[in-house]
Amino acid sequence: MVLGSGVPTVGVDELKEGDFLLDVREDDEWQAGHAAGALHIPMSEFVARIGELTEAAPQDGRVNVVCRVGGRSAQVTAYLAQQGIDAVNVAGGMQAWEAAGRPVVDDNGQPGSVV
Repeated sequence: MVLGSGVPTVGVDELKEGDFLLDVREDDEWQAGHAAGALHIPMSEFVARIGELTEAAPQDGRVNVVCRVGGRSAQVTAYLAQQGIDAVNVAGGMQAWEAAGRPVVDDNGQPGSVV
């Protein structure tokens, strides 16, 4: 699915267990609750830390980019696409993730929440 902005988008319901997830929210949002196994690189630090993504992302897989509701992740998705990386924005972000009943954990692995 592609939104009017031209940024490829995927719904939470389309993601499978084991799909690579990049969370671009800020540290306080991440600490309150995130998807287990996601890679965290805040949007504010993204360009400086993109090497972490290229090391961690599957070479032949897609990068699913998530933020709180989808705005910041859409910007990062567009940037990644410009770099030739297969990336999609997760529609509705972590709010949609949590609403769909997907697990959210805090930094200690305990149940977390999306702020």
